[in-house]
Amino acid sequence: MPSEFAEVGVFSGRHVLAELDGIEPGVLDDERFLRTTLADTLTTAGATVREVIAHRFEPQGVTVLAMLAESHASVHTYPEIGAVFVDVFTCGDRADPEEAVRLLAAALGTGSLTMKTVQRGRQATTAGA
Repeated sequence: MPSEFAEVGVFSGRHVLAELDGIEPGVLDDERFLRTTLADTLTTAGATVREVIAHRFEPQGVTVLAMLAESHASVHTYPEIGAVFVDVFTCGDRADPEEAVRLLAAALGTGSLTMKTVQRGRQATTAGA
């Protein structure tokens, strides 16, 4: 079936789901620090950050969302227990979502990192295959 859309790449990506523990509670309640740190670590890992939004909850906790040219990333903090959920999904192979999570973990000073990567989409096919 013909399409009006130009093909720009393969329908494939890596989705990293992570849990970080042992983090100083004050760090996990600092919206400005979390926004900047998430954007910086994503950029260092090769992602193109388009926009970052955040919301600080009462009495504590912050959610930060980053819209990427490659897809998205999010951070959900639980300062009361020193823990955070991280989700980074990138399409293509330019950005490294696992590296982004490792860099974020280092910046947050975590004592524990659990990370799972899910391959999504379709793998590229070779001509004639």
